[in-house]
Amino acid sequence: MSIGEPQHGFPEWVVKVIAEHSGEFGRYPPNDGAPELLEAIADWIFRRYGVRLPADRRIIALNGTREGLFNACLALCPVRSGDRRRTAVLIPNPFYQVYAAAALACDAEPVYVPATAGTGFMPDYAGLAPETLDRVGVAYLCSPANPQGTVAPRDYLADLIALAERHGFLVFSDECYSELYAGEPPVGALQVAAETGASPERVVVFNSLSKRSNLAGLRSGFVAGGPEGIARVRQLRAYGGAPPPLPLQRAAARVWRDEAHVDENRNLYRAKYRLADELFGEVPDYASCGAGFFLWLRVGDGEAAALKLWREAGLRVLPGAYLGREVDGFNPGSEYIRAAMVAPIDELGRGLGRLRDCVYS
Repeated sequence: MSIGEPQHGFPEWVVKVIAEHSGEFGRYPPNDGAPELLEAIADWIFRRYGVRLPADRRIIALNGTREGLFNACLALCPVRSGDRRRTAVLIPNPFYQVYAAAALACDAEPVYVPATAGTGFMPDYAGLAPETLDRVGVAYLCSPANPQGTVAPRDYLADLIALAERHGFLVFSDECYSELYAGEPPVGALQVAAETGASPERVVVFNSLSKRSNLAGLRSGFVAGGPEGIARVRQLRAYGGAPPPLPLQRAAARVWRDEAHVDENRNLYRAKYRLADELFGEVPDYASCGAGFFLWLRVGDGEAAALKLWREAGLRVLPGAYLGREVDGFNPGSEYIRAAMVAPIDELGRGLGRLRDCVYS
């Protein structure tokens, strides 16, 4: 339960589509994505969020979102050469490590902002000092959040985008878990930006088929943003990108257009959410997973608990401190473990039961 690699099945017809187009393995794929794939992604964004984007100007198909989360920062984060006010990149703490790597590659200062129970497990960027906000180039956000599984409310996103407008920075919204949720569909940053009339250049969104469709190995994701920003990402990608092979892009286009398998996948996770609630409902400080597929469990000492679980219960989980950074003597993940709910539900039930009995009994 330490690694978040989806284990549910993907649509069987994916293999058939790849085989039908296997002759295209001999061709260089379009650098920005095949037109049919870009249109499929644009149509999905419209169906999901009600925002119509020109596929050829505001979307690039990615080889998984990690590539985009890194390269978009290289392409879009301003660097103040010779300025002692070093550019800052805001990062929720705990976080996905590529955010910090991208900031460092840009010679920017990573500013780790706690995302704790006291802030609803969302970073309080608005609480930063104005002089810090004035030097921010990019603010990363993950919603639904990894590892906490919380969803940024509409008002939170609207306030963050307004903050970015006032201080002139970009919001990078990592929405890879957007289709795994217990209740209502999570709101998206593109949707809120359109509703509030923000500049189309203000928000850059990333998503993929890895979690939505259990196709982590297909490496199909996208970045969507304003035409100027996407043009700059496209220019960088022309020199350092690696677009997926055409047969995989053909399959991805069909997957983005199909929702039946996504509904089935979501229901499997909802059953796991209910199982976790039954097993941990009476555990102090337990927070039900609202979205994604991780449990963020408070255990006192995450590293000690992870070691105890491995030695005594044969379970692997991730110490929460490994996902965070210590700032001013405090690591927001140190009291937690992250458990991935990706195994088949019977196996997961056995594992979660042993986890509860080992740590909380």
